[in-house]
Amino acid sequence: MDVPATRRERDLLGELCLPADARHGIHGARAMANHSISGRAVHPALIRAYAQVKLACAKTNRRLGHLSDIIAGAVESACVDLMEGRIVVPALDAYQGGAGTSTNLVVSEVIANRALALLGRAPGEYGVISPTDHVNLHQSTNDTYQAAVRVAGISLVRTLEESVVVLQDACQDKERAWAEVVCLGRTEGMDAVLITMGRRLGCWADSLGRDRWRLSKCEERLRVVALGGTAVGTGIGAPRDYVMAVAGELRSVTGLNLARAENLMDAVQDQDALVEVHGIATALASTLLKICGDLRLLSSGPQGGLGELVLPPRQAGSSIMPGKINPVVPEAATQAALRVLGNHQVIATAAGMGSLELNPFAPLLAETLLESLELLSNSCRALARDCITGLALVPERIAANATADTAMATALVGELGYKAATAIAAEHAVSGEPLQTIAARQGIDAARWAELVKPERVLRLGDRPRPKGATP
Repeated sequence: MDVPATRRERDLLGELCLPADARHGIHGARAMANHSISGRAVHPALIRAYAQVKLACAKTNRRLGHLSDIIAGAVESACVDLMEGRIVVPALDAYQGGAGTSTNLVVSEVIANRALALLGRAPGEYGVISPTDHVNLHQSTNDTYQAAVRVAGISLVRTLEESVVVLQDACQDKERAWAEVVCLGRTEGMDAVLITMGRRLGCWADSLGRDRWRLSKCEERLRVVALGGTAVGTGIGAPRDYVMAVAGELRSVTGLNLARAENLMDAVQDQDALVEVHGIATALASTLLKICGDLRLLSSGPQGGLGELVLPPRQAGSSIMPGKINPVVPEAATQAALRVLGNHQVIATAAGMGSLELNPFAPLLAETLLESLELLSNSCRALARDCITGLALVPERIAANATADTAMATALVGELGYKAATAIAAEHAVSGEPLQTIAARQGIDAARWAELVKPERVLRLGDRPRPKGATP
C-alpha cells in the first residue's frame, strides 16, 4: 500500500496541505509563511527551555490525573527528545506577532507528532494526541512563553558568568606575571605617572569581578515565573491544583530555584525584570569596551603608536599593506559590546510597550536578551583564549615610555613638593638637560632617583610619611 505523500490539517482559517512526514502542523506552516522578517531562527536556548516547560506541564497533568499515563508518557518522552536535540523544530523566525503564540504552537505540534511516532502513529493523528488538547493542556502562550524565556535566560546567564571568570582569570595571570613591569600611566591620553603593567591588568580583572558578582544576582530576578496563570494570570481554563503545582514541577525538571509568582497577572504582563537583567549585561558590555579600547591603544603601531603590547597575530590585516596585523579579536568584541548597548534601548522600549494585560512584543524581548547574553559570553571567551592569554610585552618600548618627563617629574612631588618638581620640569623643558641631572642639584642622588621609580615604589599605596619638620 502506498504511503500518502501529504496530509491535510484544518484550523479556524481553513485547510492546508502538509508533507505527510512533517513534524510541524498547520500552525507551524502558517507561522513560517507569515514571519520572515529577521532571517534569524528562534534562539535554541528558548526552544530547549520551552521543551522543559512542556515537560513540567505534562508531568503535572499526569500526576493530577488530567492526562492518561500512555499519553503523558509519550508526550514526556517527546519533550526530552526535543530538549536533548534528537528532534528539532522548523526554523521559525525570531520576530513574530502574537506574543510568541507561533513558537508555542509549533513546539506543541512537534512534541505531539513525536509522541504519536513513539506510539506507532502517523503525524497528524491528533485524535490520539493533540498539540492543543494534550501538549498545551491547561496552558497559554502567555504563561508558558514567559516561563521559557526565564529558564533560557538563567541558563545563558550562568554560561556568561562562567565566561567572565575565564576572562578574569586570564587577566589575573598577566597581573601576576607583570607585577613588577614599570610602565607609563596615562590620563586623558597624556603622560601622567608611573604604574605597573600588572596593576593595569589587575584593574581589568577587578572590573570583571564586579560584573561577575552582578551577574550572580541575575538568577534571583529571573526565578519567578507566571506558569499556571494561563492567558492573563487569572489561571482561566486550568484547575486550581494544576496552577498551584506546575511551577514546582518546572523547578524539578530544570533543577533551577524557580517559584510561582505571587501575582500571576503582574508576571504575565510586566517584563521589567528582563530590563534589569539586561542592564546588568550592559554594564559588562561597558567593561569590555574599556578593556578592548585599552588593548587596541596599547598595541597600536607597532612602530608609529604606543606599541607597548603585542596582541597574538590572528590573521593578515590588509589586502594591500604587507605585514599589517590588526587587533581583530578586540575589534570583534567591541562590536558585540556595542550591539548589546544598542539592544538595551530595544529591550527597555519593548518592555515599556506592553499593553494592558499582555506584552505583545515578547519575542523581541526574548531574542534581544538571549542574543546579548550569548554575544557577551562568546566575547569574553574569545578575548581570554585568543588575546589576553597570548598577550606579550615590548620591554624596550615600555622602558622608553616610562622615562616620560611628566611621569618622572610627578615622581619627585613626594620628595620635593609640587612647586619644586614643577620648576625642575620647566628647567628641563627649556634647557633639555635630563631631569635626573637637574634633580641631583636639588639633593636627589642616583640611589634615591632609582628608589623613586622602582616597582616597589610604584606599587606602594601612597608615599611614606615625611620626617617631622620636613617641608615639601
